[in-house]
Order: sequence, then structure tokens, then C-alpha cells
Amino acid sequence: MSDEPKPTHLDDEGRAQMVDVGAKDETRRVAVAVGALRMAPETLRAFQEGDTPKGEAFAVARVAGIQAGKRTDQLIPLCHVLPATSIAVEFETDDSLPGVRVTATATHRGRTGVEMEALTAASVALLTLYDMAKAMDRGMVIEEVRLISKEGGASGTWRV
Repeated sequence: MSDEPKPTHLDDEGRAQMVDVGAKDETRRVAVAVGALRMAPETLRAFQEGDTPKGEAFAVARVAGIQAGKRTDQLIPLCHVLPATSIAVEFETDDSLPGVRVTATATHRGRTGVEMEALTAASVALLTLYDMAKAMDRGMVIEEVRLISKEGGASGTWRV
């Protein structure tokens, strides 16, 4: 018998399945994901001045990220349907990058974590910023999308 853990998303015949979390305790779950959009300095100035070709990029990207986080179960196969209690998306411009950094926080009270919701919110917010300025700078790069913390559940708190 192998010491490796059994895959949770495969049944005994190796077919994909949704994990049954019904026996888990309900706890407050919080996950934070970050990412960045690297761009030319001129493009960053347009973001900072609210002068991108499609309008106020941060407002649109914030709503897109929140909506995406709420619909993660429709985008990622085998994710549970989670009634998020909160999804927040924040942006910070960074001249040293140059570019924009995003932080997405997903909160939920339930039996499974919200890591995928936070990662999805951050990813779609960055994709939306790219879309809002691609006419100016097709060389933008989405990078470093990653989970930086999670709280709740049997595994407790984790941070990078």
C-alpha cells in the first residue's frame, strides 16, 4: 500500500467526482490571493490618471473580480457552490513594477475553503485590467497570481 494520499477528486475507478464535504464542520473561511499586471510606464500613468481607452478601469475590474469570485463553481469543474459572505478586490499601482497589483479576499462560512474564489477574483480582475488597456499596450503581462493566506477548516491558518 502506498503512503501517498488518495486523490480526493477521483472515485475508486479513477473518474472525476465532487468531494462530499457534508461531514465537515462549518467554520469561517477566509482566503487572500494576489497578482500583478506588468505594463509599460506610459500605460501605468493612464491607469493612475483614469485615462484608459475603455474608461475607469479599476471600477470595472473590481466588479468583474467580485462577479467572477461569486461564480467560481461555474468556471472551475468540481468546485462547490459557495455562498460567499464577502469578496473584496483592491488595487495598488506600483511604479517599481511598473504595473498594478491586485489583492482579492474571499470570505465564507461553511464546510470548504474559498481559495479558488479568491484566486478566480484576482485572475479575472487582472484580465479585465488587461482588456481595458490592451489597445494601448499589448505587451502587458499577468504574473504571480497566487494564494498568500487561508484561514479556517481543519487545516487552520496558512500564510506564505
